[in-house]
Amino acid sequence: MPQIVDTDTAREFMKETLDKVEEILLVQITQDLQRKSDWFVDKLRADALATYGPEQMRELLSKIFCTRRRLKLFDEQVDYTDLRDAVAALLHGEAPVAQRFEDFVQRFPDLDIRLRRELAGELLHFTFPHRYWLWSRWMWDPKTKTGALPLVVTEEYSFEGKSEGERYMQIGKAVAFVHEVGDAAGFQTFSKNMFGTDVFLTSVYVIYVYTILRMRMTQEFNKVMPGLTEFSRRLLGVLHDFREAETTTSS
Repeated sequence: MPQIVDTDTAREFMKETLDKVEEILLVQITQDLQRKSDWFVDKLRADALATYGPEQMRELLSKIFCTRRRLKLFDEQVDYTDLRDAVAALLHGEAPVAQRFEDFVQRFPDLDIRLRRELAGELLHFTFPHRYWLWSRWMWDPKTKTGALPLVVTEEYSFEGKSEGERYMQIGKAVAFVHEVGDAAGFQTFSKNMFGTDVFLTSVYVIYVYTILRMRMTQEFNKVMPGLTEFSRRLLGVLHDFREAETTTSS
């Protein structure tokens, strides 16, 4: 496959990010993401997961950005034993990951499709961070055709697929390209691991949102928007949990 990353645009996003925030703060987010992943790896071992009841499943959902404020919804619409079994199949099943992702997403049709995608993506990524990736709406939203990824890949690249599993694989290919060329192209200087790629992509999205808001919203509204590191932490689910105290104040 030819190079699909728009390296000039990616470098410009990184430059603008570093104009707004000190690099050490981005490093700290990657470290907190590692702590989050360590928690997932420990809690979601196959033997541990097999013993989980509703209390443990609710604790898991409370650690995931897209579900932490929707516990009541899960209480009302999801059988926790079924969810536990679905998570086990997603993480530890023998089928290819595209099929496991598809099966998980289709298993809970009463939930919003975006919620199902994001839940599956977080579970896979933070349990196996070097094998699988996130799929959040801030990365690529098929409905609006917006997100961080289309901002830094070429227009020729397609995120589409015949199923949710195929789309997940297309997202993964794009993320892998961004990760692989980030260091060489000079737009991922603060961390060379996959969590650094996560932070870079959230930074791209935050810069994009700020740009749109400056054009559309009042100055007073813009003043109450969170700073870049806070916004990134919210998107990645490490605003409070898994976080160590920062030593430097963000811009």
